[in-house]
Amino acid sequence: MPTRTARTAWNGTLEQGSGQVELSSSKVGTYEVSFPKRAADEAGGTTSPEELVAAAHSACYAMQLSANIAQAGGTPQSLEVSADVSLGPDPAGGFRLTGIELTVRGEVEGLDAAGFEKAAQDAKVACPVSKALTGVDISLDASLDS
Repeated sequence: MPTRTARTAWNGTLEQGSGQVELSSSKVGTYEVSFPKRAADEAGGTTSPEELVAAAHSACYAMQLSANIAQAGGTPQSLEVSADVSLGPDPAGGFRLTGIELTVRGEVEGLDAAGFEKAAQDAKVACPVSKALTGVDISLDASLDS
């Protein structure tokens, strides 16, 4: 299996500095980062490690759920997955990821609501990004679209 690479160039202190995150393997873009905007309610045109984790988690989860649905005998027509990743203070000092809320809405043939819920819960555990984030509380809201 391949290894993927991202690179960050940072200039200055935490409070006044800023950087650029480059998605090196795919070469799809370079994105601005700064701690003040990371800690603010409004991102103001910059990304953050939390947003990048959310992107990774939602994509990975969607892939895993698609596989689980097929394994359970269903056919995924569409899956809409979002991941909300929260940053907060760490009681030990500094900051930590305080939670991840996964939300999935699916159109699936061949599974009822209970079968979809089981596939969704199993995907939450089996997704490689979920496995990497075992120190973070991950919640899931899953339902079929009618």
